[in-house]
Amino acid sequence: MTDGARALRIQLLIGFMCVALVVYFLMLGRTALAFIASGEAAAIGLGVALLALPIVGLWAMLATLRAGLAHQRLVRLAREAGMDLDVGALPRRPSGRIERPAADALFEKTRDELEADRDNWVRWYRLARAYDYAGDRGRARETMRTAVEMERAGRR
Repeated sequence: MTDGARALRIQLLIGFMCVALVVYFLMLGRTALAFIASGEAAAIGLGVALLALPIVGLWAMLATLRAGLAHQRLVRLAREAGMDLDVGALPRRPSGRIERPAADALFEKTRDELEADRDNWVRWYRLARAYDYAGDRGRARETMRTAVEMERAGRR
């Protein structure tokens, strides 16, 4: 499967999941309003609590989509600048994951690049990707947030 076909498949899946979530949120909201309309105190309390779920869920879905779009913009900009993190030649496990020593070496290299150029959002983006390849998802998200904020602020 080509990268373009794979990307389209992923986008269609994301779109389907978002539509399914919105339908679920609407059904949950309708049920919550029915509880509230019953007039009974316990049902009203349950309805109000139930009404919070679609609101929080919609917020989480939109925040995730927004972050994903921002990350994709960084990928595109880094590629256009010829600064994307190339991992094609790194050894991989049968599962497809990069072997741990190679991922650790990649992390060390990108961390050193960042130390030499801390005001460059592309260096933060590359470090976030290296964290991800090394399996540290929490730091990868945090570092990617820094890259997004720096790029939006117009740093290099």
